[in-house]
Amino acid sequence: MTPGGPGSDAPGPAAQQPAGPLERRGADRSPGADLRSPGPPWAGRKVVLGVCAGIAAYKAVQVARDLTLLGAAVDVVLTESARKFVAPLSFEGVTGRGPLTDIFAAGGAALHISLARGADCVCIAPATADFIARAAAGRASDLLTTVLVATDAPVVIAPAMNDRMFAHPRTAANLALLEDGLGHHRVGPADGRLAAGEGSGPGRMAEPSDIVDAVGRAVGAGGPLSGARVLVTASGTREPVDAVRYLGNRSSGKMGYALARAAWLNGAEVTLVSGPSAVDPPCGVDLVGVETAWEMHEAVMDRVGTADVAIHAAAVADYRPRSPLPDKMKREAIGDETAIDLVANPDIAAESAGKMRAGSVAVGFALETDDLLARAERKLEAKGFDLIVANRAGEPGSGFEADTNRVTILARGEPPRELPVMAKFAVAWEILKVIEARLGRGGAG
Repeated sequence: MTPGGPGSDAPGPAAQQPAGPLERRGADRSPGADLRSPGPPWAGRKVVLGVCAGIAAYKAVQVARDLTLLGAAVDVVLTESARKFVAPLSFEGVTGRGPLTDIFAAGGAALHISLARGADCVCIAPATADFIARAAAGRASDLLTTVLVATDAPVVIAPAMNDRMFAHPRTAANLALLEDGLGHHRVGPADGRLAAGEGSGPGRMAEPSDIVDAVGRAVGAGGPLSGARVLVTASGTREPVDAVRYLGNRSSGKMGYALARAAWLNGAEVTLVSGPSAVDPPCGVDLVGVETAWEMHEAVMDRVGTADVAIHAAAVADYRPRSPLPDKMKREAIGDETAIDLVANPDIAAESAGKMRAGSVAVGFALETDDLLARAERKLEAKGFDLIVANRAGEPGSGFEADTNRVTILARGEPPRELPVMAKFAVAWEILKVIEARLGRGGAG
């Protein structure tokens, strides 16, 4: 094993890595997001991607590819030892730009300065124990460390090493200096399978999707949402009928999860209160899992009073069985017909809008089958929202379970803003832009 810790991060299924503070568990990047479409916050940005000598370097090719497809210009800087793990040509093939390795290369005078000044973000993935130690010491012994010392851009560090190296007090102290002393952003490491023969443990490099999102947050923060507390509800609720059955709906949670991700990328501190969903939680988001409407009500009411923005994207069941049975209903005992006595659930969105502090922004959703705008406008007024997002149920490419959506955004005193069919992440980004504009002027007042 080399001092840089190449014995880390063997390939393995993403489901084996539990989510950390800046990590998502699965490989599906986000609901409705298309990595092959350039868009904010990555489009037009310049990223220096530093690759150190670890087995996780193979994942850095995916990071470079994804950033490029999202519209970033990626300059890859390889340490000398990194070239023993991954070929420079691999990076050129996915970025269209030749990787850089030698600070003294012909024609490269002051290369480190031009890279450092031109970068919107410097990302080190994988960052080995050796590199972290050199960075913490302020060394400028090769092209990558020299760029790091010379840049004013935000820096994202993705550690990757053996679990024992990660647990070493010096590594912990070095990471603390980079994060707390220099303000670098750390993503990972994850807890999972390491290199062959090294077992499992903390030290596995974060998945490329998490690293891409960490770069997105580093370049996307700075607007009105930076540091804002954003509360998002998502998915449907399940109201128990008996021990195994429930009343629910077809909501997948994709729209709410896309909104939570977009808010985090914009620099917000995001809490996502979600009913059951197959969608992995976005990177960096505090997930509060609930099942019933009353559980969601309790979770929202505990948090909405301190929120700067509340987005109610959940499809909360309007009714629940009055007296759910403790055991499974038996058909042979009930017969061919039965009736379930229903009682209304609390209107979480309307109740919470009245509990928000002055200057905050409350956003509702209206899914309708007819009279879309008229019904949405009535909900906007009746429930005290600042904005409401309306979409039509059953429309192709829109609504429940789809990866795309077509919505109209309504605000008091403003003409409706109709969006075309877009990926749900793109829709979320547009909604966040409207929210930011209102938050910047103190909400609805």
